[in-house]
Amino acid sequence: MQLGIEGKVAVVTGAANGIGEAISKALADEGARVALLDQDAQGLERVSSAIGGTPSSIAHKLDLTDRDAARKAFSQIRSDLGPVDILVNNVGQAPRERAQEFSEADPALWDFIIDVSLKTTLFCSQQVIGAMRERRSGKIVNISSEAPFTGGVRSPEYTAAKAGVIGFTRALARNLAPCSVNVNSVAPGPIMTAAMDSFPAQQLERIKASVAMGRLGQPEEIADAVCFLVSERASFITGQTLLVNGGSVFN
Repeated sequence: MQLGIEGKVAVVTGAANGIGEAISKALADEGARVALLDQDAQGLERVSSAIGGTPSSIAHKLDLTDRDAARKAFSQIRSDLGPVDILVNNVGQAPRERAQEFSEADPALWDFIIDVSLKTTLFCSQQVIGAMRERRSGKIVNISSEAPFTGGVRSPEYTAAKAGVIGFTRALARNLAPCSVNVNSVAPGPIMTAAMDSFPAQQLERIKASVAMGRLGQPEEIADAVCFLVSERASFITGQTLLVNGGSVFN
């Protein structure tokens, strides 16, 4: 299937590992020129090398919650590669080892989760939508989570942030639809990333048992969904959230 993204300029946030790495590689495999944004320098170097380096890709090491740094990175991307055709807002952070019972959680943790998992999506989108509107062309995919659909009781602050991503996706899609710009979201279920490595074996088995397909997903399976949504094959799809979760929850 021809996706029609060869030569397009794509930006992927949180590109150095896991789902972001898989998305970056998949877009590059389809012929896109990919800008990789992450604060993991070693991961960026590995991914950039894997997809061929400049001019196929450029890497920017930065903390995306630093808005001045993010603004400069997008300006440099436009200078180096041209106008952004595709934006994948993938960066996010669950509490992981910092998780606490919500009644006892430090509000500073809420701020951190919401800053990384929601506000970066808003800010990075703001950097590209003006030019997309003018060109009447562009694709934005925001990575959410199945947590807003399941209740995500282990981390209410993360669930709230990812629910915000879905709401933002819908609002921005309606805003940009008259300009032929598509905005969608992908909501992964349990995916085999480094975050899963810290889970005890028994817990992993319980997670697998909760999935209708009886297994964890692979990052590449999220990347496949993203590639479809940024392709010309999805030209009449906007404002939607696609659950990619092996049937752990239906919507």
